[in-house]
This record gives sequence, structure tokens and C-alpha cells, in this order.
Amino acid sequence: MNFEPLDNLNGQTAVIAGAMGGVGYATAQRLAARGARIIGLVRREVETAEQRLDQLPNNHLKHTAILADVTVKEQLTAARDQVEQCDILVNASGSSLYIPHIKLDLLNDKIFDTMLINNLRSQFSMIRTFLPLIKKSPTGLIVNLGSTAGSGVGGSNLAYAAAKAGIESLTRNLSRTILPTRIINVAFTGVETNFIKHRPDNFYELEKERNPMGRCVTVEDIARTIEAYATVIRFTTGGTVVVDGGKSLK
Repeated sequence: MNFEPLDNLNGQTAVIAGAMGGVGYATAQRLAARGARIIGLVRREVETAEQRLDQLPNNHLKHTAILADVTVKEQLTAARDQVEQCDILVNASGSSLYIPHIKLDLLNDKIFDTMLINNLRSQFSMIRTFLPLIKKSPTGLIVNLGSTAGSGVGGSNLAYAAAKAGIESLTRNLSRTILPTRIINVAFTGVETNFIKHRPDNFYELEKERNPMGRCVTVEDIARTIEAYATVIRFTTGGTVVVDGGKSLK
């Protein structure tokens, strides 16, 4: 396999779970602009998703949306059977809600299990399902979305942090077994979207104050990082790249 930098992603197909989320769609925009065909997996409103994907660059590539719940094995298998090629897999689906770490009584078993399923097991299931296709690609890349909470202190709740720690471990442990397919974990924090439910009104203002670079992480920051690993940072696997403006160093 050649790991030299690529000028473009022409001829490649990127499968993005959670393609209508903030990070997922921003990533779709960046990869499509570089020439990749986008296949977005969405849980609902597939017609709306199709319309948004049609607005991506290079729409002659026939970007498409597939309805699939990433937590349901049968739906993932059915989705994979509709895909002929997968060179880049981006695990951008997930969910969270704000529960202060001290409020253990609020983090009941159902919420804990849901956090693990939506943010850890779902990413593993995506990899397990699509790996046979990815391994056929001479440029195979898997991108997991993690969090700095997975290797430090913080996170929207304890279960979410535990799930993201699992993503970091999953990435490391898979890296040797799936070679020459590459896998990376992109860890970030405080991205200004509607991802975290029930967050305090001043949540993002506090994030900006805590960040040495003076602002929150943007979806474009993350999407550009993924683009870089797909095109120019190609001789690396198994690691975690931190996109947080230096916040985790404080």
C-alpha cells in the first residue's frame, strides 16, 4: 500500500454515520470538495438528508443517504449491502446529555447503558459491519470521534466519558489487527452544536473562557482534521489526535 500524500480523493467513497449532525455534515462537505462520493447513514428523515447531500460539492458523484439505526445490527447489515465501495468510514453518530459528575443519582442504569450503546458500541458495530469493504480499499481509513474526556477529566456525564475512553482503547487495539487499513481517533471538546442536551445556558461561554485559544472548537476544525488524515497525514494509525485549542493542557 502506498502511504504517500494524496492531492485529492477522486474515486473514493466515504461512508459517514451521523451525516446530518454538525460534525458529520461538515466532514461530508470537506471530503466531497476533495472529490469523494458521500454515503450518509441517518436514523430519520432520509428524504431531507438526500436533499442536503445533493447540495454538497461534486454532486455529480450522486451522494446518497441510507436510512439505518447504527445501534441495530440488522439495519447496519442492510445498509452495507447497498454500498459497493467504502474507502473512508467516519463514525460521527452519537448522543449525550449534561449530568454533573457529582449527581450520581441522576445517572441511572438506563441512561448509562444508552450512553455506552450510542457512543461506543455503535462505533464498533459500524467498523465490524463495514470492515470487509474497507479492507478492499488501497487507501482504507477509519475515523472514530472521541473526546478529551476519554483520557482526562470532564465530559457531559460520567457514562459519556467512559464510552469515549472505550473509543480510544478500541482505536489502539484495532490498529494492529486491521493493517494496512488505518484507524484514528479524533478527540475534541466543547464543540458549539446542539449535541449535548440539557446543558446549562452558559455552557459554551464557559468553554470559551476555559480554552487557551479563546473560542470553542468548531465542526470545521474537526472536519479539516479528518480531511488531513485522509489526504496528507497518511503514515499513521492507532493514535488519538486532539482538537481542543489546548484546553486539555490546562
